[in-house]
Amino acid sequence: MFPQQASERLCVSGGACPEPAERVSRSPSLNSQLPVRRSEREGGSTLNLVRAGFTLVELLIVIGIIAVLLVLIAPAFTTIKSAGDVTSAAYTIKGVLDTARTYAKANNTYTWVGFYEEDVSQPPTTVGVGRIVMSIVASKDGTTVYDPNNPTTINPTKLIQVGKLTKIENVHLATFTDGLGTGSAFDTRPAVTYDTARIGDVTPPNASLTPFQYPVGNPAPSAQYTFMKAIQFSPRGEAEIDNTNYTLKTVAEVGIVQTHGNVAPTPSPGPRQYPGNVVAIQFTGVGGDVKIYRR
Repeated sequence: MFPQQASERLCVSGGACPEPAERVSRSPSLNSQLPVRRSEREGGSTLNLVRAGFTLVELLIVIGIIAVLLVLIAPAFTTIKSAGDVTSAAYTIKGVLDTARTYAKANNTYTWVGFYEEDVSQPPTTVGVGRIVMSIVASKDGTTVYDPNNPTTINPTKLIQVGKLTKIENVHLATFTDGLGTGSAFDTRPAVTYDTARIGDVTPPNASLTPFQYPVGNPAPSAQYTFMKAIQFSPRGEAEIDNTNYTLKTVAEVGIVQTHGNVAPTPSPGPRQYPGNVVAIQFTGVGGDVKIYRR
């Protein structure tokens, strides 16, 4: 029907037009510069590459070795996690004490830090083991709000709450034997000497002379917690425990140990020496400076 077109077309100028794009891409000189697939370059095929991988038996052996290693190192990871938990708890307690002392000095008033331990497996406010609850309250008018010669329960209408309750899981208040006072490690930490300067499971021996409740306010709300173990900070930052002895101690101590649920570790017979991760949080009576000792 139509005459066959010539292989080379003439442009308007009379010269030969350039090759179409599809013809240029097929030029041998350009093809030599294009990348070659790996299978073609090596003269192989995709099947040959697959055959170079691991066999099923080899994969099973590697998985078995990994499983054995995980079983062997799992206890080490558990110990590290426990150490991290009790260390975190210690720094949380230190932070609460620092906050109470700073508030007392900044506002020229008295503050109290209460300690309460409840059963971690039961609803809140159930006395037991495994969860430490702390509360900070402050005097509204800057006074002790009680008669030093006749201490009694602090009226909740005369207190204000400083921050929220602090709760720490899987820790237990513990009483330790004194350190040797010869170094900076747990066993050589400064000696406390008096049980009235400790907060633990069996110390202080008597309840606070000035317990306070949570929540506070005016009118007085119903008490959810009553803190029978407490630390008082004065406007000068001086610290006293439970107001049972008005002589400032050189050092006071809060002891904690790691628990597993509501079961606390049992100390060895004789001096109260606990196994595992134990921490003593010490603070000075005059300056209220806080320091942590770990074993």
